[in-house]
Amino acid sequence: MALKFDLMRSLIYVDVVKEDYRVKLEYWLYHHHVPDSISQFEPYVTKYAFYQALPMPPDGERFGTHRMQLTEHYWMVNPFVPELKNKALTEYFPTDVLKWQGNIPDEDPRESVKPPYEAKGQNIEGDDARSSGGDNGCPPFIFAFVPVGWEEDLKGKGRTKEDGPNYRWQFVMRYPEGVSEEEGDKWFYEEVIPKFQEMPEVHRILTSKIIREVNNCPYYRVVEMWFDGPSAWHKCAVENAKSIKKPTWAKYDQFPYLKPYFEFSSIFVSDIARSNNYKYGGYIMMR
Repeated sequence: MALKFDLMRSLIYVDVVKEDYRVKLEYWLYHHHVPDSISQFEPYVTKYAFYQALPMPPDGERFGTHRMQLTEHYWMVNPFVPELKNKALTEYFPTDVLKWQGNIPDEDPRESVKPPYEAKGQNIEGDDARSSGGDNGCPPFIFAFVPVGWEEDLKGKGRTKEDGPNYRWQFVMRYPEGVSEEEGDKWFYEEVIPKFQEMPEVHRILTSKIIREVNNCPYYRVVEMWFDGPSAWHKCAVENAKSIKKPTWAKYDQFPYLKPYFEFSSIFVSDIARSNNYKYGGYIMMR
């Protein structure tokens, strides 16, 4: 069967759980992961970029803030179809990478990780790695496929580059087990969105549902809101959000009323990618 054209965008949230791990993770990302990835998918990925995570703002922990980067792809085909299952080379993806990102326990992975990792030794297949976490006490690896265009434009249509730079708060969310998408969305659209729409500090609101059938991403929705900076974000998402009605199913007392890193995960980025990886020249070190 021939490959089917299936245009999608994907978002990967990369955390770093200790500052001691940041340069290690950066080395793997740029020295190993970028060339490995391009070698594999260049014929059917039109954009491959890294957006550097901005510093975590005050109270960011309860929003599941990721501290390393956002990885973005634009796919022309679904990479998980049978026609692409046979790879000539295995991606170099040591288990330490998952430890640095917080998707497996911060111990010797050969001793602490459940199968399939212990069965695969120190290097694991990239697709297996990107489905890790969530069942071992650690947050799931966030690899979300979404439509190329935003499905809903909820505030700020018509904004241009001349309106100034944007402090972008992007988050993915899902509702707790036992809460239907219909029930959760009723709260999201009737309680959350109207409050943020009323706040003058919020310049833009966009949202799409995640295409979960591609790779069983545990999250349900992606949202992006734009502000002038972290102070404006804090005023809105922490201070003003106290007025957002707590849903009856919530187990947490503060907005967003969802479990950080498991039901609600965030990243803060600027407008521009720090690395367009198709123009990347290699791991060229400072003298």
